[in-house]
Amino acid sequence: MAGFEDRLTALEAVVERLERGDLTLEESVRLFEEGVHLSEACKLELGKAEGRIQVLVETRGGGVQVAEMDLEEEETGKEDNKE
Repeated sequence: MAGFEDRLTALEAVVERLERGDLTLEESVRLFEEGVHLSEACKLELGKAEGRIQVLVETRGGGVQVAEMDLEEEETGKEDNKE
């Protein structure tokens, strides 16, 4: 099974070929389908990685503890700051 970096490299190659515009319609559709599958696989892999991210959080006593990072809350906070 290909790793995230391999899939991302393959996706970039697909995008470059599609952007050149020198393909037949059939080749373009096939590459687009391949790109969608690669994109979905990359998103899945990123989702798994995000679930494993841990952040060191300073405690009141000055110590450090490991806490799971809540990415949805972080992103919601970022969007709120944009307005």
